[in-house]
Amino acid sequence: MYAVSMESVTKRFGEFVAVDAISLSVPAGSIYGILGPNGAGKTTSIRMISGIFAPDGGCVSVLGAGSGVEVRQRIGYLPEEKGLYKKMYAVDLLAYFGSLKGLSPAEARRRGQALMERYGLGEYARKKCEALSKGMQQKLQVLMTVLHEPELLILDEPFSGLDPVNIEMMRDLILEQRQAGRTILFSTHIMDTAEKMCDHVCLFHKGRKVLDGTLSGVKSRFSGGIILEFDGDGSFLHKLPEVSRVNDYTRHAEVFLRDSSSPQDLLRQAMEHVTVRRFEVAQPSLHEIFVRTVKEPT
Repeated sequence: MYAVSMESVTKRFGEFVAVDAISLSVPAGSIYGILGPNGAGKTTSIRMISGIFAPDGGCVSVLGAGSGVEVRQRIGYLPEEKGLYKKMYAVDLLAYFGSLKGLSPAEARRRGQALMERYGLGEYARKKCEALSKGMQQKLQVLMTVLHEPELLILDEPFSGLDPVNIEMMRDLILEQRQAGRTILFSTHIMDTAEKMCDHVCLFHKGRKVLDGTLSGVKSRFSGGIILEFDGDGSFLHKLPEVSRVNDYTRHAEVFLRDSSSPQDLLRQAMEHVTVRRFEVAQPSLHEIFVRTVKEPT
């Protein structure tokens, strides 16, 4: 069963094609990531699923309806451009948005107060939103999205701009929602975060889908590399003739060898140049898969 599906969906803005005949299916109860760089068509797709935009071609299905608008009380939507009513008290804001989603005012306030207590905002319930720190405002916006316990959670770049503490909070909240049987669809350009969380991924590039499937299925289509963590100067990796590609992060590298080369030879040479802390033959990262995919004809 699919919570969301898009079939040959296209969206244009004048002559510009933002989304070009994209099809995808989001299994119910899964964490599904729409991935790609800025400008790839992720937000436009999210807005068509949410019902903010209508597609120019193709069709969208959301929780069995033809538009997210028809089932809006069963959806929680966190837009990329986040904002609050700054003069409202924090708990009043949660109660207001809960009532818009069909909760009684009393129930919305009760849930809002409980969520603020649970996520460390209890003492700020009677503070105006403008008095909260940026991190607290971001957290409050997330609580607004889940207050009514939606069947489908749609998050547009939910990790963008968050500090490490709030990234952890967002991750935990998403995992809790999945454990409760809900479907989470989010967009991000942060491949590493998606790789750690998603059951299914769909990669966008220039408005087109270039790859999709389960995370394990997508990874199985590509040859692996070597994860090397070390102390020292890793510049030698770029000079080795047996190395075809290096994703270099200073003290962490993802190394890809030419077909005839041996991982043992790489390990031997690495030990001559640096102090090796980790050496693992592994599947390629989503970052590497995306880079390989967009370099090939699509």
